[in-house]
Amino acid sequence: MTPLDMAHAAVSADPEDDAARLRFYERLADGELYLLLAREAQGETLEPKIFELETGPMVLVFDLEERLSGFTGGVAPWAALPGRVIAGLLKGQGIGLGVNLGCAPSEMLLPPEAMDWLAETLDAAPEETLARPEAFLPAAAPAALTDGLKAKLALMPGLASAALLAGVKYHGGRQGHILAFIGARAAAEPALAAAAREALVFSGIEAGEIDVAFLAPEDPALPALARVATRFDLPQPAAPEATAPRQPVAPGSDPAKPPRLR
Repeated sequence: MTPLDMAHAAVSADPEDDAARLRFYERLADGELYLLLAREAQGETLEPKIFELETGPMVLVFDLEERLSGFTGGVAPWAALPGRVIAGLLKGQGIGLGVNLGCAPSEMLLPPEAMDWLAETLDAAPEETLARPEAFLPAAAPAALTDGLKAKLALMPGLASAALLAGVKYHGGRQGHILAFIGARAAAEPALAAAAREALVFSGIEAGEIDVAFLAPEDPALPALARVATRFDLPQPAAPEATAPRQPVAPGSDPAKPPRLR
């Protein structure tokens, strides 16, 4: 059972559970998927194999290479891409997504509207604001949010040393929750803020919000925050033992340069 299998099983057990359905889409977006191609990739251009079904055109993805091979019955061209990249490529194309067809308990067909919704959900950017905290409080966030944050941040090694989640009271009386990243790389701040927003969206909490801040390890507010906060340590990449030859960059591995569909 892969993470996608388990998320799909939760949806199948209770189709009316919105939280379970959101978790499935989150696993789909965060996981690496093997996209079946019509022919080998040419540089950064991909040509997915499109299947014409009664419900409309469909491309196929699998969450394991072995599952793709089992479906095709032999060697076939593919591209390994994050689910969020595939959703972005399909947005507005009127093409649905077949997931693990014929080879796994998580097999399902997702219509174009579902892929448009997922891409739009992932594309939404956090809003910037200014506020002055007056006090930090223990977090009262539900488990769905803390579990989502833990899973998201585990996929972001080396972008920060840790994140602290706490309640916060601002000057003027507004209260809420704050997630403070410690020692974040400046270039990684947008990705970290987006990860926090996605964890909130996919937690299923209605009308929820979370503020994100970036603090240096020597920030004077850090001791007071750390005393009451829930801490998430981000994994740190191991130092390379030796300089390795530069490897070719796979299409879709650079979020700033998504592959082109042909």
